[in-house]
Amino acid sequence: MGRVALVTGGIRGIGESVSIKLTAKGYKVVANYCNNDQAAQQFTARTGISSLKFDVADKAAVEAGIASVEADFGPVDILINNAGITRDSTLHKMSPEQWSAVIDTNLTSCYNTCGAVIDGMRERRFGRIVNISSINGQAGQYGQVNYAAAKAGLIGFSKALALEGASRGITVNTIAPGYVDTDMVRAVPANVLEKIIATIPAGRLGTPDDIARAVLFLIDDEASFITGSTISVNGGQHMY
Repeated sequence: MGRVALVTGGIRGIGESVSIKLTAKGYKVVANYCNNDQAAQQFTARTGISSLKFDVADKAAVEAGIASVEADFGPVDILINNAGITRDSTLHKMSPEQWSAVIDTNLTSCYNTCGAVIDGMRERRFGRIVNISSINGQAGQYGQVNYAAAKAGLIGFSKALALEGASRGITVNTIAPGYVDTDMVRAVPANVLEKIIATIPAGRLGTPDDIARAVLFLIDDEASFITGSTISVNGGQHMY
């Protein structure tokens, strides 16, 4: 197959699983990261997948990073926007910095990355963009007005861009994971996590591979008639 795929936040958790599964299917994968150089080195040594450091919230850094990917590997045909952070707080205590950090990393990043690849996809008349949202962007969550707003914004962004790209062979879809067994979820206090799992009809947390399999489905050549969709992968916890 040999198409080039860029996975943001691609060295840990869901992003790591996506990167590995895409590589196994023959895609040329570059995994983006922002801060942890040691983790990136370990990821590349373990998987053989190239990792590239740039801040997805910084438009200039994104443009330079994607230019580097395309110079080294070829045009980016597949973009998985997975990078995300939390800075939880109730609104009456939330600082402007907590708000902006989450909006910039989780939502503005999508504008930055999609903007850097969309012209090339339009010219080649092919593209696959998958944006990773969240159950909390669909249902809301106490103490996460910033995170919920950003993740809900990804859904609207994807639908609008899907309309713009459909005639050019570009599909844009969203995956909304439920609670997945990653470092972010494991940081939740055990007693709270037990209560969350009790609300999941499937009776368990999701796995990163559960999300990666949905990504593989959406980027396949044969998925060309699926665009503007939101796929919920949450064990039945929220049906939207």
